[in-house]
Amino acid sequence: MGTIPFNKPYMTGKELWYIAQAHAKGHLAGDGEFTKRCARWLEARTGARRALLTHSCTGALEMAAILADIGPGDEVILPSYTFVSTANAFVLRGAVPVFVDIRPDTLNIDERKIEAAITPRTKAIVVVHYAGVSCEMNEIMDIAQRHNLLVIEDAAQALMSSYNGRPLGSVGHMAALSFHETKNIISGEGGALLINDARFIERAEIIREKGTNRSKFFRGQVDKYTWTDLGSSYLPSELISAFLLAQTEEADSITQRRLALWDTYHRFLEQAERDGLLRRPVVPQDCAHNAHMYYVLLRDLEHRTRFIAEMRERGIGCVFHYVPLHSAPYGERVGRSVGDMSVTDTHSERLVRLPMWLGLEEHQAGVIQQMLDVLRR
Repeated sequence: MGTIPFNKPYMTGKELWYIAQAHAKGHLAGDGEFTKRCARWLEARTGARRALLTHSCTGALEMAAILADIGPGDEVILPSYTFVSTANAFVLRGAVPVFVDIRPDTLNIDERKIEAAITPRTKAIVVVHYAGVSCEMNEIMDIAQRHNLLVIEDAAQALMSSYNGRPLGSVGHMAALSFHETKNIISGEGGALLINDARFIERAEIIREKGTNRSKFFRGQVDKYTWTDLGSSYLPSELISAFLLAQTEEADSITQRRLALWDTYHRFLEQAERDGLLRRPVVPQDCAHNAHMYYVLLRDLEHRTRFIAEMRERGIGCVFHYVPLHSAPYGERVGRSVGDMSVTDTHSERLVRLPMWLGLEEHQAGVIQQMLDVLRR
């Protein structure tokens, strides 16, 4: 079977052609034709009022923090089981990340524990759609409305997923997407900010353009552009956007192929779950996911460590995921937890991500067989 990596970036075949076109046009900086075409595709696909491409999902989250007027002493509620950028974007503005536990089924933020974490200093709830499976957004939006809070979707893993028929990224006030090479739709590095609340559109353009009204200038709305607000350089280059456009054109077929891989894992591991060897992912009925990842939960940390090591010896790359932020050195220093964090603590020690990439199809049966062999030993 040879070496099977955990991830392998997928190329549709048009990426280099589009990059060559961008080069031929002589416009390599941001917001050229390819950037605009990607933004239009995102708006059409997600229903967002505005999509702004960024150099990373981290950059999009930083923009969201500025738009939310997050400042020193403000509090932001989020799960601890997430990538560090989810918290860092708000800590950079001086906010305190307030961690709550996750649900044992989806590993998403437990909506039943959010309200207890709200204080007069709370400004926003940041939800993370883990593995492309939606959080319980109706309940979360109701909580936010009752307490006059913003909801920011960290939808880094969730493009092409939906909740009750609504594309993820279109439910909260704002959302951040990732096109990192480990995601389904990629550009190497890259991201986007989706804006669903029209109040934020004009200011978002300014923040993204180093705090200037440069976008208005290029639309002919002002005769010169100047520094008007906070901001930084969040634009991707046209080369990145050209690569991304080739990926968006194949988004449906990419998603269908990933779902087929996901379904194969799920089907062939059903008996192992019944035998008590692992627990498979849970996808609620009102969620349509994008097969971003396939993970299993093993018995405990010792079993997981041995499993990953033995799979590696067999040439198969399996990895664990996040170290919870509430127990990380900097998380302990700048954040706080509300309530019991036992699900986060235990599940983070049990979770293993299996190889998931286009082209795995011909190797997947062997991966599953090796995996079951290791587990049953």
